[in-house]
Amino acid sequence: MKNIKYIILAITGFVYTSCSDEFLNPLPDTAVAVESFYQSDEDVLAGVIGIYDALQGVNENTTTSIIVANRGVQFEHLLTEHRTDNTRNATLEGSKSDFHRYLVNANNVESEDYWQSMYEVIFRANNIMDFMDIANEGNRAKYTGEAKFLRAFAYFNLVRLYGDVPLVTRVVNPEENDLLFTRVSTTLVYEQIVADLQEAINTLDNTHKSRASKAAAQALLAKVYLTQGTNYSQAQQLCEAIVTGGEFDLEANFSDVFYSELNDEIIFAIQYLAGDANESQSFSSEFTSAFRQGREDGQNIVNANLKADFEAFGGNRTAVSITDLNGVLEIDENEVAKFLPEGSDITTSPPTYGGNARNAGNDYIALRYADVLLMHAEAILAGGVETTSSAAIDSYMAVRVRAGFDPVADRPSILTKEALLLERRVELAFENQRWHDLIRFGVADNVLSAHAIEMGYGDYSTRALLLPIPAREINLSKGLLTQNPGY
Repeated sequence: MKNIKYIILAITGFVYTSCSDEFLNPLPDTAVAVESFYQSDEDVLAGVIGIYDALQGVNENTTTSIIVANRGVQFEHLLTEHRTDNTRNATLEGSKSDFHRYLVNANNVESEDYWQSMYEVIFRANNIMDFMDIANEGNRAKYTGEAKFLRAFAYFNLVRLYGDVPLVTRVVNPEENDLLFTRVSTTLVYEQIVADLQEAINTLDNTHKSRASKAAAQALLAKVYLTQGTNYSQAQQLCEAIVTGGEFDLEANFSDVFYSELNDEIIFAIQYLAGDANESQSFSSEFTSAFRQGREDGQNIVNANLKADFEAFGGNRTAVSITDLNGVLEIDENEVAKFLPEGSDITTSPPTYGGNARNAGNDYIALRYADVLLMHAEAILAGGVETTSSAAIDSYMAVRVRAGFDPVADRPSILTKEALLLERRVELAFENQRWHDLIRFGVADNVLSAHAIEMGYGDYSTRALLLPIPAREINLSKGLLTQNPGY
């Protein structure tokens, strides 16, 4: 998968240039071109692998134009972490700085890019399912399950950030604008997500960590159920299936989670290759600020209140997660340390960032075992404010003990929702979970409004709980797409 773009070039390389206006359902120049490509099982597999390329995205430091190259998940920290109390941009200039100040409008290019990237994933998944009959009979079910997992993954990202979105589950003609551009209720979108993930669970195994797997589908479905606020018992069962399966475990050294790729804790990760302009990522270099490495760096600067939570509750995770570069940075200027480019040494003065920080190979970690343990505790909590369940506390403490806390002295008799949310904050910081956690725990408006007041962001309102539908998509739809309230 590290050389994914070369694998699928023959299939989708022309999509961005030939049909860049049709991100909901980008079609090749001719149906014959695609149909003539798919001649064997290997060709279908290449098409499945090609879906991951849309998630992986294009390194911003390699191709600067957003018009011709989607970023995949490489902008996700802007849409998630930056809109929480965790991080912010170092400057007030440009559209990337609008996220942390709640100034995002319908013309924001990074939000538009993320929307397009997720729909490119959906398009590729829909497209390849039309050719499953060409695959070997023994592979059809798992290829389909893999495509549907990725479609569910993309829709889950979209529905949580934008609310009602167009639901497209097949390749359609460009003139079918009603289907392409009509927003449907989140209820219907979630029904499709659940159905896709259930099929993935039934057809996949745990062979892969950098591709869809049964455990990845189980973990994602558990998070879907928790997000919906229903089916807590099913979410618990899904988490327990992963725990009792014995195929995943916490890494003893927290640092190894991020610097030993596809380790025992990883359930699903999107891979990158260091030093390869076509296969690398830009976010590692963009997280630097004091000694700048990226093209538009100074992103994900750590807020002082998160640093305080790390100091009180982070344990041995703190030094792995954040850095003040040996006292160089102020308390509210710490930088992310979790995803330092390969070869970095921040103990030197000045620090070093490897041979080519702009072409970093650090993987994007989408799902890992610690998240499952904390979701297990959340499922048992079942929307309540506290629980005395030993099973919930066991899962919570497993994560805490790995961080250096005492299994006896630091074990609570009651696990509260507040403590669980705090634990998720320090365990999963900068992994793009905080925004969704605040929404899911029902505290987003209270936390974010207080944060906005503290930071002097005068433009926060409840409208920020959903991003605006990109204006470009509304224009393409000729008004069929409607806008979210307040924009």
